[in-house]
Amino acid sequence: MSSFLYGLGRWAARRWTLVLALWLAVLALAGGAALVLQKGLDDTFTIPGSQSQAALTQLNHVFPELAGTSAQMVLVMPDGSRVRTPRVEGAVAGTVRRIRTVDQVAGVSSPFGGIARDAVSPDGRAAIITVSLTVQQADVAPRTKSELTAIGNDLAVRIGGGARVYTGGDAYTDNVPGISATEGIGLLIALAVLFVVFRSLLAAVLPVLSAVFGVGVSACLILAATRFTPISSTAPMLAVMIGLAVGIDYALFILSRHRDQLAQGLEARESIARAMATAGSAVVFAGTTVVLALLGLSVAGIPFLTTMGLAAAVGVVIAVSVATTLLPALLSAAGDRLRPRRKAAAHQHKTSFSRRWVRLATKVPWATTALIVIGLGLCILPARSLQLALPDNGSQQPGSPARTTYEVVSEYFGPGYNSPLLLTAQVLNSDDPVGVTDRLADDVRRVPGVAAVPLATPDPKGIVSVIEVIPEQGGDSESTKDLVLRLRADNARFEREYGTETAVTGITAVGVDVSDKLGAALVPFGALVVGVSLVLLAMVFRSVAVPVKAALGYLLSVVTAFGAVAFVFQLGHLTGLLKVTHTGSVISFLPIILMGVLFGLAMDYEVFLVSRIREDYVRTGDAKGAIEAGFVSASTVVTAAALIMTGVFTSFIPEGSATIKPIAFGLAVGVLTDAFLVRMTLVPAVLKLLGDRAWWLPEWLDRRLPHFDAEGAGLERELRLADWPEPGSAELVSAQGLTARDDRGAPVFTDVRVHLRPGQVLVVSGEGACGKSALLHTLAGRVKSFEGDLKTCGHLLPQHAGAVRREVALVRCRESVDPGGELGAALRDGARLVVVDDLDLVTGPRRRARLAELLAGATAVVSCQDAASVEELLPSSGTGVLVLAETAEKDGRA
Repeated sequence: MSSFLYGLGRWAARRWTLVLALWLAVLALAGGAALVLQKGLDDTFTIPGSQSQAALTQLNHVFPELAGTSAQMVLVMPDGSRVRTPRVEGAVAGTVRRIRTVDQVAGVSSPFGGIARDAVSPDGRAAIITVSLTVQQADVAPRTKSELTAIGNDLAVRIGGGARVYTGGDAYTDNVPGISATEGIGLLIALAVLFVVFRSLLAAVLPVLSAVFGVGVSACLILAATRFTPISSTAPMLAVMIGLAVGIDYALFILSRHRDQLAQGLEARESIARAMATAGSAVVFAGTTVVLALLGLSVAGIPFLTTMGLAAAVGVVIAVSVATTLLPALLSAAGDRLRPRRKAAAHQHKTSFSRRWVRLATKVPWATTALIVIGLGLCILPARSLQLALPDNGSQQPGSPARTTYEVVSEYFGPGYNSPLLLTAQVLNSDDPVGVTDRLADDVRRVPGVAAVPLATPDPKGIVSVIEVIPEQGGDSESTKDLVLRLRADNARFEREYGTETAVTGITAVGVDVSDKLGAALVPFGALVVGVSLVLLAMVFRSVAVPVKAALGYLLSVVTAFGAVAFVFQLGHLTGLLKVTHTGSVISFLPIILMGVLFGLAMDYEVFLVSRIREDYVRTGDAKGAIEAGFVSASTVVTAAALIMTGVFTSFIPEGSATIKPIAFGLAVGVLTDAFLVRMTLVPAVLKLLGDRAWWLPEWLDRRLPHFDAEGAGLERELRLADWPEPGSAELVSAQGLTARDDRGAPVFTDVRVHLRPGQVLVVSGEGACGKSALLHTLAGRVKSFEGDLKTCGHLLPQHAGAVRREVALVRCRESVDPGGELGAALRDGARLVVVDDLDLVTGPRRRARLAELLAGATAVVSCQDAASVEELLPSSGTGVLVLAETAEKDGRA
């Protein structure tokens, strides 16, 4: 990865004008696609396989009048007046006739007469006119809403006397995400932090510019995708928020490394390439963890949540792409203007503060650990009261038609009228569908928790009946959830007494099912992200303790974020300060979103901080000293990244929608907690407690785990050995200090030195467990773990093992097998080097003659127990012998 990013960085730096032009073209195409293709955002939540979704699907087929969204007109008379007067009823009747002529209207339910009941408030002052539409909420035309609003206003004028008509309902829900000036505060915070870190306005602007560019591309692509799949209003805002935060942070990491290298005198374009290979590798790893966490949202099996995670993942992928292509181009355009002129005193002050902080955190490590774990663990207390529900019009912006109508309905009819349930009954086989429906409705009215049954009617074809059930409380209350379960439990009784099978559906029931399914998915999702973190971090740090510590710290951050959200949005604290206008339940998918996003961000800080500590430990072997040295070198950039990310998330809180506001708040608290309390306080303390044990990894696991060079150390080694053994060397095998060990740490072969030129043959001989086969496999690029420096066919190992395998043929000899055919095929295919193991096992004059013919003129490494036994098979000149001494036990374990 580091080599690829090094080459990509060099290319982008040299062709920076082309890269800029390509990205501008991408933005133009994405923007054009958004303008042409966008269909609108859709907050219709579906949950395949649930009872509510199955019943709703059937209802949409047999009762199309209920297939679309709906609007409401609420007529409210002044004190002392009632709606049931001839003048008012006549005006309402005329209004109902006018509504039927409006485009997209499927039907109108008058509060006086017909099949509607309980459409007049108990005090007689208010009445509801329900308007059914033929389209879903995302497809409601603006003209339809304006005409309905005008008709409602005309009704109020016709009645006069202080009468008021509120027009709203689901059709008026505003799902268009908006970016206000408040969100710009996050960018200003980022600019301020970057300026303090870099002491350069140009250096501060570039990360923000690249991040905003990436967010623009991702937002346009998401809006264009609404043509092909339903996307909720939360998805683009979540993608913008996360993309902006990670985009600035990723650019910060690369730019910081670039400026450090410029300060050391490195040429600008070479510095860009090396920054890409080092910090860029960490950025790719960090972005990968965030993307995996977001894609993991699909574990819940809920389409809208999967789409949301995919949309946010697109934003992160584009942020990584911008940081690894567009940013190098911008850095190249800036050139030496980014080179620091001098080391600022402020930087020395920050370094001193970092050193004091880490010394304080590690002075009494067990006390620091206990204090952090117990303190953050207490946050689980408010988190236990967190209630989840899908958003309704009560969470719309105050003063909007949907929110105002919602509040008026709650005031005059009760909260349950904003959260109706639909009970469907199969009446196809009934001789009296109307009678069965009426008797069933009367039965439902007696069920505890039911406030009213305003509608009960079979569809025109007599297939299914619909009974509208108004709960006593709102849709997010426990009593309404209990009512849904109670009605479903009564299905057997209803079928026995009325001969009809029932199901509970409607938006409120769907919300209950979504919340239940999301709640059940939290544990599997948590296990998934924790499991992924253990594997990924073990790959990076080659340790058992570090991944476990990182996962436990992540759980502490998540619990803290949950507790903070419950403290504000559930319990109602600090609502004025944060401009929270709706308390109670929070959106159902908030916990799983917070878990997914915080997982990725927590792994970011873990990698950027602990990789520096490990780097120093590998170099010095001093576990305690490495904590301070690595912390001091990484703390400034991690602090800046955390402050930027917190600033971006916080800027979405004051003016954000009721859906995005708690998510932004939870992420801001989670990032602050994870960066400053967990990663920069708890982690050094735990590493101090563990000492050298922090970096222990069993040999068997080390061999099986892939390597991920998150800090580009492999490329630094490659650059160091670029001209080794000498510039332009033609050697096909170059090795020095080559050593391999078995799973017990015992040496298999030690301090091997090889210089093999084209046409030469190296014989590796030795009796017993001397490691000759292990050496051949290592030279052929088939072994990943070894010490020392090794190049085969000009490729540095183990980084370029794949390229070596394509150019090196490995033949294993056996007594009953003729290796000549395999060796001949490899040479015909252009193998530059042949490696033949156990050459002395080949018997028979014809086979040996064939091998001698093939090895003549070839470059080869062969093994045998005794070099004299294969002397006639090898060229008379250009042959060297390497004798290995037995290093393992006689049982042959190596």
